Amino acid sequence: MSPQTSGAAETREFQAETRQLLDLMIHSIYSNPDTFLREVISNSSDALDKVRLAAIQDSSLGVDTSDLHIELIPDEQARILTIRDNGIGMSRDEVVDLIGTLAKSGTGQMREALAAARAAQEAGEASEQVTADLIGQFGIGFYSTFMVADEVTLVTRKAGETTGTRWTSGGEGTYTIEEAPDAPQGTSVVLRLKPAGGDAALPDYAAESTLRRVVRTYSDFISWPIRMEVQRPAPEPTGDDDEGNDPAAESALTETVTLNSQKALWTRPRSEVTDEEYAEFYRHVSHAWDEPLETITLKAEGTFEYQALLFLPTQVPFDLFSPDAKRGVQLYVRRVFIMDDCEELVPPFLRFVKGIVDAQDLSLNVSREILQQDRQVRAIRKRLVKRVLQTIEQLRTERPEEFRSFWKNFGAVLKEGLISDVDAREQLLAVSTFASTRPRPEESDGVTKVPEGSEGTEGTGGEDEAGTTIAEYVSRMVEGQEEIYYLTGTSRAAVENSPHLEAFRARGVEVLVLTDPVDEVWVDAVGEVDGRRLRSVAKGDVDLSGIGAEGQDTTGEADSAEFAGLLGWLGEELADEVKQVRLSHRLTESAACMVGDEFDMTPQLEAMYRASGMELPTSKRILELNPSHPLVERLRTQHAEDPSAPGLAQSARLLSGAAVLAEGGTLSDPAAFARLLVDRI
Repeated sequence: MSPQTSGAAETREFQAETRQLLDLMIHSIYSNPDTFLREVISNSSDALDKVRLAAIQDSSLGVDTSDLHIELIPDEQARILTIRDNGIGMSRDEVVDLIGTLAKSGTGQMREALAAARAAQEAGEASEQVTADLIGQFGIGFYSTFMVADEVTLVTRKAGETTGTRWTSGGEGTYTIEEAPDAPQGTSVVLRLKPAGGDAALPDYAAESTLRRVVRTYSDFISWPIRMEVQRPAPEPTGDDDEGNDPAAESALTETVTLNSQKALWTRPRSEVTDEEYAEFYRHVSHAWDEPLETITLKAEGTFEYQALLFLPTQVPFDLFSPDAKRGVQLYVRRVFIMDDCEELVPPFLRFVKGIVDAQDLSLNVSREILQQDRQVRAIRKRLVKRVLQTIEQLRTERPEEFRSFWKNFGAVLKEGLISDVDAREQLLAVSTFASTRPRPEESDGVTKVPEGSEGTEGTGGEDEAGTTIAEYVSRMVEGQEEIYYLTGTSRAAVENSPHLEAFRARGVEVLVLTDPVDEVWVDAVGEVDGRRLRSVAKGDVDLSGIGAEGQDTTGEADSAEFAGLLGWLGEELADEVKQVRLSHRLTESAACMVGDEFDMTPQLEAMYRASGMELPTSKRILELNPSHPLVERLRTQHAEDPSAPGLAQSARLLSGAAVLAEGGTLSDPAAFARLLVDRI
């Protein structure tokens, strides 16, 4: 969009992505159009918080903060609803930037989600929750007004500026923007309402009763007064003689009422707050529409005092892994808003936690730089982290079904803390659960039961779908086992079918199955747990002698001298691809596998670094052979009879390529491998 110079009204087109999304917004059927009012009031509340803080920080603004409020102005006859505040307001550039926000906030995902919601409706499936979720999930906010309005006008003037801005659109592809010289400080959103009822069954948002209901339901906790003028019948005249009565006295009286209670939930005892009130406050601070999975209240007294009200979400925010996503909780000091996204109070691995912290002793003019060094802030942060992790642990032990869903959504994020936060590492390990090769336990008293309908993976005997903690894994370690074994990979199926697990499965040794990208990093950062080393089954020379059930595998029984010639020849033949060829102690079924040295990166970790733009030198792997496999034995025999026999080199490359593919690696020349494979069939 080109910059605006001055003065005259200018008509602009929406960006293509924004136009498509607005079209979907306007023409999609939502089960809860009340959302628009909650979102606009929430925006106004934020604006009032910010103007009060700005007035404290800069007295030259000349802002009067003695009567900050939100006002609803309905006009039933004209079908107009105005939501007005005297908050911080917006500059012209900020208004234009607001229009571009949608194009940066998951527009494609939003379209897909809307399409899915409409498909569910057409199929007659329950879609009330999924459609309601979309508004908060994708941060639409202000644009939700187009669900209920044919035309939206935004009039705003930023505190400290002399000229305002008027923005108008019908949501049909264009908008008009112009100067508004007489605009008061703050923001007014003027909606030309669609008719009530109709196909969308819209409530009458110009009616007093409707506005009272919506505010009471969704915005009762807003700390600023939400006011509305209402008409009341005039008192009936007194006395027997009507003479001298003023006719105007018989007309209706206008009364200004406050629609919300303005009670800060975090200052009230938990016993006095309903779950519905907490849920609406969560939606207010998170701009989401799902139900909070857990509500956490915290009150600290002593050297310094603070209160906290935090929430664990049910659904995954669309920008959870976006580097540009805002994180943190709202910070207040003595109920005075300080900061909207206080990152210093919540570490990145808890970025999905939403809520507020209200401290008593922090300086009101504290800057972000000072805040980062503040001893009290560090202490609050440490206490919040501990309490959130305690709540997650309680969820795991007392509500395992809900915990499984939570861990599926946020487990990968939590595990980032195993790398970045040494102080919280012990607590994080206590709540972290991992898939493993553990067979599904028999359904008996005292043993976790697998949910009905869950199936184990062939080759592992199934698995307890609840996962396992490190402590539970250690409690089940077999005789002679001293290390915690794990295997990383791109998917659970790839890991469970990996040849690296064969000897472990044969001896009944459980292995953790780690498939999140972060798993490639935290295992090295942690190193050991309670003195027990974390050991990759795909690295180093694994020898399971004396561990688990003896007699089922035959690794290590072959005479290395018998294979010395083959191993030496393969090392030379495949020198460009591998750095060593040796016999394996980890294979019982497959012919060969690729392994790394003790401190080598896995192929998956190398791929992650390269995808991020980091240049890495090409590393070679170790090729291990199963001496008891018929193919390896045949190769040994052929090499012993004639090392230069035709086809021997091709067999070696087929064996090596198959080992690379078995671990999920990438062939250096897939086309050549394919030709070789076809020629050998």
